[in-house]
Amino acid sequence: MARTALLNVMVQAATKAGRSLVRDFGEVENLQVSRKGPGDFVSAADRRAEDIVRAELTKARPTFGLVMEESGEVEGTDGQHRWHVDPLDGTTNFLHGIPIFATSIALERAGEIVAGVIYNPVMDELYTAERGRGAFLNDRRLRVAGRSELHEMVFGTGLPFIGSGDHGRTLRELRYIMPEVAGIRRCGAAALDLAWTASGRLDGFWERNLNSWDIAAGLLMVREAGGFVTDLQGKNKMLESGDVVVGNEDAHKYLLQLLKKAATPAQG
Repeated sequence: MARTALLNVMVQAATKAGRSLVRDFGEVENLQVSRKGPGDFVSAADRRAEDIVRAELTKARPTFGLVMEESGEVEGTDGQHRWHVDPLDGTTNFLHGIPIFATSIALERAGEIVAGVIYNPVMDELYTAERGRGAFLNDRRLRVAGRSELHEMVFGTGLPFIGSGDHGRTLRELRYIMPEVAGIRRCGAAALDLAWTASGRLDGFWERNLNSWDIAAGLLMVREAGGFVTDLQGKNKMLESGDVVVGNEDAHKYLLQLLKKAATPAQG
């Protein structure tokens, strides 16, 4: 697969950060860890990985803006381009020794996401996508799953933790969806959930209250792999709302229908 110069910059930044994360993962018990809120951790590994990504991207494109999980937004002089960076998606997994985490980088141009990279360093899986050029896993072209029967499908989602989200609504959604499907997975890293949907490992995925750095790269990946991507209202407002529903055509349709039923349960 021939990559553009911009995608090569993103790949280099993500893989360099990934190598740092793997080293820190081996020493996770010795990492300095603080809390942003209940159940919401940030570690020295987060900061190191973000510093690496920021340095690589800024060196290559110094005029581009950045939207980063740990450092917030940095306006660029370019005015048209912004990087969306999650240096460590799956921080709680990482800090508990669970090897499911990734670095995610997306490029926004004039309000549209045009390139994305998600790197899972433990499995050495590099997901890449560029608008109109397809999505790839380590140079293998990706397609969303081809299953069309709801009872054969496995969906991914996120679950709220202490101090976050609407626990009652989540339980209601699970109550409507679980009896209809082959399984539901909560892996703890939205970027990877999206990448796994693009690669056909998951048939679909839904979650609320995500940030642009969590989902920008993955949403492009699912689209470029032939999938459907909307918010929970079926609209194209994912980055604004933080709500996403993705999958192949059938999985996406079923998910929207089931989530709508869960939101308006029958009376009586």
